[in-house]
Amino acid sequence: MARLLGWRWKLGACAFLSLFCPSVFSFVLPRSENDRPIIGIVAQESISKIFKRFGSSYIAASYVKFLESAGARVVPIRLNRSDEEYEKIFHSINGILYPGGAVSLETSEFSRVAKIFYNKALEAYDSGDYFPVWGTCMGHELLTFLTSGENLLTWTNTNGFSLPLNFTQGAKGSRMFKHFPDDVLQALTSEPVTSHFHFWSLSVQNFTENKKLSSFYKILTTNVHNDIEFISTMEAYKYPVYGVQWHPEKSPFEWKISPGIPHSQSAIKVAFFTADFFVSEARKSSHRFFSKEDETNALIYNFNPVFTGKNHSFEQAYFFD
Repeated sequence: MARLLGWRWKLGACAFLSLFCPSVFSFVLPRSENDRPIIGIVAQESISKIFKRFGSSYIAASYVKFLESAGARVVPIRLNRSDEEYEKIFHSINGILYPGGAVSLETSEFSRVAKIFYNKALEAYDSGDYFPVWGTCMGHELLTFLTSGENLLTWTNTNGFSLPLNFTQGAKGSRMFKHFPDDVLQALTSEPVTSHFHFWSLSVQNFTENKKLSSFYKILTTNVHNDIEFISTMEAYKYPVYGVQWHPEKSPFEWKISPGIPHSQSAIKVAFFTADFFVSEARKSSHRFFSKEDETNALIYNFNPVFTGKNHSFEQAYFFD
């Protein structure tokens, strides 16, 4: 705790001194728009034997490339770190992404760490500090668990399908879709451009019957599979929190032969504008690393991606111990 307070004091002192020497301390000065956004991606436990050989946790490289494609850099949020380290990282990065995967929403270390940043993001927003949160597939499902405190998922077995989206009335004025070009929106509604690899989904029925969820999130799109209508895209009414059950990162960066991964030009455009939206949200955050050295040491460039495409659905992954 003493070290954490010391770190906060240093940051405050640095901001104060920057008034008198801006050229020296410009690195930590907030700007009207952050043109150097850095987004954290939470690692998850390695479950498969193939991945365990490389490290105890991992991040699929496609999520990193997805964010980089829209002008962001990435910091891996590693597991089993101290609360002090997570606090420092939170005040250094400009948003966080919860990726897809296959660990427990309730008991995994991935879930525990994600909850820390989720709570910090909501508290920050209530204090006037913008910090966006994004969940993809399992990350989307985790958001519903973190918000409701319950696992309300239903088995839909939507594994390996590319689908168009069914837009709701709320999608038109949504933060997520309002700046998408008309041709991209048209493709989303008429072409199979979204990649679905999930066995479980949050049904519209379960969402509607849960007041914590229905008062927190607006449904933007739905899909139907095995006669169950489920939520495929959502955003929070108040907070910059977003979830997609589909995988925008797969179309441009994953090459497993599957009908669930479309590589059409329309699908690539969807991926880019989705990444651009979330990165634009991160640009609203004024969080900064305390020093250039701290920033450099935290970036994912310090790790080498491993080619895993020969034996796994991910082309590349970063591994951590």
